[in-house]
Amino acid sequence: MKRSLNLGYSPCPNDTYIFYALAEGRIDLAPCRFEILLADVEELNRRARQKALDITKVSIHAILRLLEDYWLLRAGGAMGRGCGPLVVAKRPTTMEELRNKTIAIPGKLTTANLLLQLQGTHRGPCVEMLFNDIMPAVAAGRVDAGVIIHEGRFTYSGLGLHLVLDLGSWWEKETGLPLPLGGIVMKRDLGHDAARFVETKIRESLLYTRTNLQEAWPYIKSHAQEMEPEIIRRHIDMFVNDFSVDVGAEGEQATRFLLEAAARQENLPMPTKGIFWDQS
Repeated sequence: MKRSLNLGYSPCPNDTYIFYALAEGRIDLAPCRFEILLADVEELNRRARQKALDITKVSIHAILRLLEDYWLLRAGGAMGRGCGPLVVAKRPTTMEELRNKTIAIPGKLTTANLLLQLQGTHRGPCVEMLFNDIMPAVAAGRVDAGVIIHEGRFTYSGLGLHLVLDLGSWWEKETGLPLPLGGIVMKRDLGHDAARFVETKIRESLLYTRTNLQEAWPYIKSHAQEMEPEIIRRHIDMFVNDFSVDVGAEGEQATRFLLEAAARQENLPMPTKGIFWDQS
């Protein structure tokens, strides 16, 4: 097994919560060591497409284009109910009224953008922005609306913005499934033993933080975009759950369903290789 592995994840509280113990050496990682990169998820999506990272958090949408070289691990991802992206605007409005307007998105390969396309009402231009720049752009009137993710879900009203559509609720109503937002992928050529090892260590890291949150808090807080402790806690509570420990059968079903929907939406073939490392 390769002894040095590069690992990418975002600075968002759910990711730093999950990876704290691994990044800070609180669990036994022998015989491996991990080189850590923290970056916005769309940057991680791009790096994965360049095959530049051994293991990385990516948007589920991006996985459609990665499965030739990567497979999904079962631990460390973001999936759940009541946790989807939101479309927000400066004034009360509807999706129909936004049909031909400009909407800011946090990246073309994000699951947020995929859900906007799958919902189908919007036909106007999309402008890519870093996720933390979207709400200020909407508030300033530089775009007509924005699709917000992460802790923006808890803070948009403080900028005077209005909810137009909860894309996660739309997905759940349409499918009855939890929403897969992001997952951890690993290069296939590293092998099954390495995948089993890394997945186990991610799970150990998450469970360590679950019982040592006070110890992990400075690491989580130092990377958070939104510094209010209550917002950070709400973010973690929403995005770190049993699906993060193991996606399970329902998580598998939801992931495949979303990838198949993306393939139809974008007129791409569904990859024939197994999605999860233990399905190959």
